[in-house]
Amino acid sequence: MKFTARIIADFIKGEIIGNPDEIVTDISKIEDGRKGTLAFLANPKYEKYLYSTEASIVLINKDLQVNGPIKSTVIRVDNAYNAFTSLLELYSKSIPEKSGIEQPCFMDPTAKIGENAYIGAFAYIGAGVKIGNRAKIYPQTYIGDFTEIGENTIIYSGVRIYHGCVVGANCIIHSGSVIGADGFGFVQQPDQHYRKIPQVGNVIIEDMVEIGSNVTIDRATMGSTIIRRGSKFDNLIQIGHNVEVGEDTVIVSQAGVAGSTKVGSNCMIGGQVGLAGHLKIGDNVKIGAQSGVSNNLKDGETVLGSPALDASKQIKAMIIYKSLPEMSKKITELEKELKSLKAKTE
Repeated sequence: MKFTARIIADFIKGEIIGNPDEIVTDISKIEDGRKGTLAFLANPKYEKYLYSTEASIVLINKDLQVNGPIKSTVIRVDNAYNAFTSLLELYSKSIPEKSGIEQPCFMDPTAKIGENAYIGAFAYIGAGVKIGNRAKIYPQTYIGDFTEIGENTIIYSGVRIYHGCVVGANCIIHSGSVIGADGFGFVQQPDQHYRKIPQVGNVIIEDMVEIGSNVTIDRATMGSTIIRRGSKFDNLIQIGHNVEVGEDTVIVSQAGVAGSTKVGSNCMIGGQVGLAGHLKIGDNVKIGAQSGVSNNLKDGETVLGSPALDASKQIKAMIIYKSLPEMSKKITELEKELKSLKAKTE
């Protein structure tokens, strides 16, 4: 990558303050900026680094009030974070794309591979599999029988997709994730042993979904576990059987959703959140980190804590909880005073 400030500003429609011929060949965080790199400032917490960074070019928001001299060439834009993202997308497109079928790998003769697709070494492609145009299946990946992978989807090394699952177009699934493992279904018998309930459904992942590393999405007992269009999953997430996750919902690391729960669209679920089974979570719901949800939530609710409560109520409860030692001490003192008064009265 080698760009001048003028080229960058033209691409992101920004205003240059400084040297338009300043050159960058790499990117950096603003606090670690060095000569020849491009950085950005979007979070006001990092403003102090704007005046000390060694980065050659810095993207900032147009509405930022500058409070000191800046050594770098500055490009003002409407949204520095979005502009920086656009530049990263441009850079990633310059990296040569893999294509073709590497050997050794196994492909069943009935599998159908789209144009310009990539199949990495030691991949396993089962019977009846359909892989779309320009999809990328990286080495040591398992694609089970009759699975479908859409166009431009990337399946990174070590992913396991069980039989009959469907992954849409323009998806990304990172290493170590397992799609379509059996749901956790057992029936206790009179002799106290457990009998397995066959899991005969599948998993459907719609278009534009990104799934982090070591995520498990269980297949449905019957029907489908469904991840709707545009949802984004962090690493280390468990999705139970027959769960549905709505469009553009974001789930952060180590969260778990128990079987048959329905999560709405545009929700934000924090890290280590646990959702009990058979719940209905509305649209635009926000659930704070480490919350435990055991009740249905309506559209637009924001909840915290375990058990999860309305955020404002939970914050008040936390304040009271922190004061409990002091309150306990005061109660003890009042009891002593009351006992003393009672003795005097008697």
